Amino acid sequence: MKKVATSLLATALCLAMASAAFASSAVRISQVYGGGGGSTGTYNKDYVELFNDSGSAVSLFGWALAYGSATGTSFGSVAGNMFVFPAGASIGPCHYMLIELGALGTNGAPQPVVPDYTTLNISMSATTGKIALVNNTNLNNLCSNPPVFIDIVGYGPTANCFETAPASVLTNAQSLVRNGAGITDTDNNSTDFSVAATASTPFRNSASPASTACLATPAHSTTWGTLKVLYR
Repeated sequence: MKKVATSLLATALCLAMASAAFASSAVRISQVYGGGGGSTGTYNKDYVELFNDSGSAVSLFGWALAYGSATGTSFGSVAGNMFVFPAGASIGPCHYMLIELGALGTNGAPQPVVPDYTTLNISMSATTGKIALVNNTNLNNLCSNPPVFIDIVGYGPTANCFETAPASVLTNAQSLVRNGAGITDTDNNSTDFSVAATASTPFRNSASPASTACLATPAHSTTWGTLKVLYR
């Protein structure tokens, strides 16, 4: 009986550790656009929007956005595929953040709101790829190392790292938009995101109004979401 109890305790501890490693964060990727500057691009730069689905501000210092090609084995394989959030970076409760990516393209319009951060380090594919919010600034964050991922979005059928299933393939004039104005997070890229015409998607930065739906939802300060199972 003692051995059985010990075994059950060990199993419970392992499950608790796994839950902590895979648990969702309140901060998640809420929009993805990689068609900036393309011949039929809506805007002249790529962008990623973040959303904080909690009632407290979250510091992003020590975190990074890391991009990887659809079939690559890692994110941020070179410094040019990563944007590191500087000291003081923070996303407010129920608020958004806009990060403008890549070099200025020759086609498309400027984004209609001022980005919170701009970087030349990441230039995404317009059609298929993967982007992650990670809790470190190490290069070569492998798909098989889920504890480093705060959130991850794979898009297009050839994307090899995602939550449950990849989101749809895109064009230069389309973006991925997380449903529920950023709130929906069932850990399934294919159903959590919708494809939208980029010209009609809402543009939000840290100065935009907070999500009223988020503010109406009781905030929990500990565990957010369910287990994330990442597939390669």
